[in-house]
Amino acid sequence: MKVEIKVPKMGESIVEATIGTILKPPGSQVKEGEEILELETEKVNQVLAAPASGKLDLKVKQGDMVKIDQVIGSVDSAAVGVSAAPKQEAPPPKPAPAPTTGGARKKADEYIAEITAPPKKAPAPAAAPPPPPRVSGRETRKKMSKLRKVIAERLVQVKNETAMLTTFNEVDMHAVMKVRSENQEAFQKKYGIKLGFMSFFVKATVSALQQFPDINARIDKDEIVYHHFYDIGIAVSTDKGLFVPVVRNADQLSFAEIEKQIKSYAEKAKNGTITVDEMQGGTFTITNGGTFGSMLSTPILNPPQSGILGMHNIVKRPVVVNDEIAIRPIMYLALSYDHRIVDGKEAISFLMHIKNVLEDPARFLLDL
Repeated sequence: MKVEIKVPKMGESIVEATIGTILKPPGSQVKEGEEILELETEKVNQVLAAPASGKLDLKVKQGDMVKIDQVIGSVDSAAVGVSAAPKQEAPPPKPAPAPTTGGARKKADEYIAEITAPPKKAPAPAAAPPPPPRVSGRETRKKMSKLRKVIAERLVQVKNETAMLTTFNEVDMHAVMKVRSENQEAFQKKYGIKLGFMSFFVKATVSALQQFPDINARIDKDEIVYHHFYDIGIAVSTDKGLFVPVVRNADQLSFAEIEKQIKSYAEKAKNGTITVDEMQGGTFTITNGGTFGSMLSTPILNPPQSGILGMHNIVKRPVVVNDEIAIRPIMYLALSYDHRIVDGKEAISFLMHIKNVLEDPARFLLDL
């Protein structure tokens, strides 16, 4: 029995995909659920699994464009364990030895002629091949994936279609680090997950968005659409590109629920199982370049959102605290915003609000 392999639905707005890496060649034996190929779309890559065990037959090759619900192959479940090994042809029979009668004299005469003939001149050595052309540099060409192409197009789109500006500030992370240190053991014991920095930033961001609703809005033609919910995108970097899964209704989640969702999304993004639905509908984005050691950067908007917060690495710096110089863990913050909808005063006040909240995190209940 042949079980069809179809291109699955991967989101409401996705109607086609590109065949990426083929993990199992046609004719090979596969098990049900085993990964056979990758599908690349404009939003996410998805691994396609075998619908049954048996012999694999594919009608597509890498780079082909396919439609949703298109049949791209099948698995013959009746051919389980049957390999398509090529037939080995029997070696041709050896020719029978030639009879020696009447030929021995000829061979003897030829042998005498060879040993009595004057020595032949050795052939002139072949001319050395010309040296290879000198190469000034080396290069490798690799076709851009569908996901990478869309990322590139959107980056240019943001530059051309928005009035993006960035404002900066710094935050003293001493209080947050103290809260984490004092409550980490109890938090892990109760919730089974570490208390990270990201939950503090998500909570602080939601608080700021509630105070400055324009930054949680978007432009739709000649209208401003205000969101009365807080779906926060968390940028996750992987080998295949940048993914931005969304923590939905972040204002209603506890610190533990935020940490668990972020961990789950990060694992899915890295192993290629994250879905398009998990990355749609965000109202604001947070990105953390500090995980790679970035001191300061200008994050790029994630359209149609009007704001994105950039976190950076924490560095001990001398600062003035109560008129005295102290060494404190300082992080630079960056807020990129669409100036068409957000004024500079709002953007600066938004970032100051986040700074003030993080420097006094006692207002947040950890629900311990």
